[in-house]
Amino acid sequence: MRDHADGVTRLRYAAWKASGPDLAVLDGWIAQAAARTPSAMPRAVAFAHWANLYNALTLKVVLQRYPVRSIRDIRSTGVGLDPRQFIGPWRTRLVTVEGRPLSLDDIEHEIMRPTFRDPRVHYAVNCASIGCPNLWPRAWRAATLERELDAAAAAFVNHPRGATVLADGRLRVSSLYAWFREDFGGSDAGVVTHLRRHATAALAARLAAGTPAIAENAYDWALNDGSTAA
Repeated sequence: MRDHADGVTRLRYAAWKASGPDLAVLDGWIAQAAARTPSAMPRAVAFAHWANLYNALTLKVVLQRYPVRSIRDIRSTGVGLDPRQFIGPWRTRLVTVEGRPLSLDDIEHEIMRPTFRDPRVHYAVNCASIGCPNLWPRAWRAATLERELDAAAAAFVNHPRGATVLADGRLRVSSLYAWFREDFGGSDAGVVTHLRRHATAALAARLAAGTPAIAENAYDWALNDGSTAA
């Protein structure tokens, strides 16, 4: 993992894929996590568990198919005629937890979002893309979860790929806020309220007057690959 001056964290996929021991450690961690019982865990422990498992599985999927330009180039398998199979690996069932086969979509949309009802889920899970909130540099832990989720939210909201105030005062925001609008208040005003909650002084000042309109949203699906970047 390497941080860049542009504020986007990238991973050294090529080096990781070339290291048999590192791949084995990842596989071993996933196996151990899958054997646990998250339904019996306290809330913060369960949140950290699911987020860490999601991120580890995403890394494994990308490493298995690397080199790829985007995670969206990896199709889902075992999903019949589901058209979503062609735009990413999120429908493939990758792991079995408490007897239930799960895909990445299952973990995020069937477990984490409805269980925790916390918009910071979107800052905790990483889709291996430039446009995604950065992969947190450490495994999520219950003891530091609240503080670190707030830090991850602030890092994304205050980065141009999270929110940018345009010259006319309107906003360009991440497509996350359009795709999952219901998690961010269900409206443009709700999204702006969420942005204000995590904005630093500079962004907060730009958002202070009224409720700026959201003019557009954007997302960069290029792989967050730092293998050859300077």
